[in-house]
Amino acid sequence: MTVLLVTNPTKDSGYAVTGQTAALLHELGVAVVMAQPVFESKVPIRFLPEEEAYREADFVITIGGDGTLLKAGLDCVHYGKPVLGVNLGRTGFLATCEVEEMPEKLRLLAEGRYTLDPRGLLLARSANGWQAEAINDVVLFGRTRMHPMDYKVYCDGCFVSSYRSDGLILATPTGSTAYSFSAGGPVLDAAADVVVLTPVCAHNAQVAPLVFAAGRRLELVADAENRDTCYACADSTAQCDLQPGDVLTVTAAPQKLQLITFYDSEQFHAIENKLMRS
Repeated sequence: MTVLLVTNPTKDSGYAVTGQTAALLHELGVAVVMAQPVFESKVPIRFLPEEEAYREADFVITIGGDGTLLKAGLDCVHYGKPVLGVNLGRTGFLATCEVEEMPEKLRLLAEGRYTLDPRGLLLARSANGWQAEAINDVVLFGRTRMHPMDYKVYCDGCFVSSYRSDGLILATPTGSTAYSFSAGGPVLDAAADVVVLTPVCAHNAQVAPLVFAAGRRLELVADAENRDTCYACADSTAQCDLQPGDVLTVTAAPQKLQLITFYDSEQFHAIENKLMRS
């Protein structure tokens, strides 16, 4: 068994947790690879070019927070590698392994006593050729906050509703605990094959989030009467400009992210202890 470690050096100062993880895996007889020589390890680590490291690994372990896992997540999807996140951040809905849990959970991983939790992704496309995948959400926002923007939403070609708001969030169940939740959206069961559309600061008190089947084709339209451009982004990174009248098409991505889990209760434990009591 070979594990690729992906570390956020900002979170793991001095690579202390990375070194601890490598040592625990070495004791369990698991080979460790990394994409670049970032620190001197007391146990054997092979440093390989990034593509080769992903191809050789059986699993990926990210060390940081949810952002670290999100950043590495699309590479994990591309190479078909399951991922486990060690949480050094504040919340940890994706990175569900706390540092104190590493001896137990890494042992279970080495023994093959784990399950794979498939998480659906979104695929966003614009008419200008831009496209991006999102694990959490696709967000449509006005370029300026000086005035709201107008949007229209279509589902499989059928008109759904108009929105005057600061923006729209289209979130997966994974992303329902992130920005969408902060904007008043529901928390979705990660096993549900759905997406949720949540308006941001809508200028209508009666507007509510809408839940769609993941197999739908959703079109988010920047109204042609808008006074300014807006932009779309996927997981707060990939971004494109949309002119008034432009259409953003969002569908389910063909591949899924495989999260490594150990207990059926992990999702609900995170909701209760990391979201409701934070």
